[in-house]
Amino acid sequence: QVQLVESGGGLVQAGGSLRLSCTASGRTFNIYRMGWFRQAPGKERELIASITWSAGTTYYVDSVKGRFTISRDNAINKVYLQMNSLKPEDTAVYYCAAVRTGRNTAGYDYWGQGTQVTVSS
Repeated sequence: QVQLVESGGGLVQAGGSLRLSCTASGRTFNIYRMGWFRQAPGKERELIASITWSAGTTYYVDSVKGRFTISRDNAINKVYLQMNSLKPEDTAVYYCAAVRTGRNTAGYDYWGQGTQVTVSS
């Protein structure tokens, strides 16, 4: 099992920045990829960024490209989401998630509890 804990959410004005952190514990050697999801009120949860644990290969959804940066520090089992030029439409609960090595179907195996990000206009 892998446990994930997010931190760093809060209230920020439009145009501002926040950095989310996710700390992984447990069987972290079994992590293949980490991702950040978000869910806004009345909307489905969406994957916005991901990074492979070993190679550091990244993915971004179009709506955050050029504004958000995902990174990881394997030595301390953390993944980050640097969010710049925030917009009110970025307001959501942000979740950290992980995919275990060897998973052969789409989806994520482990989830954090979520952290609220609110961007005021």
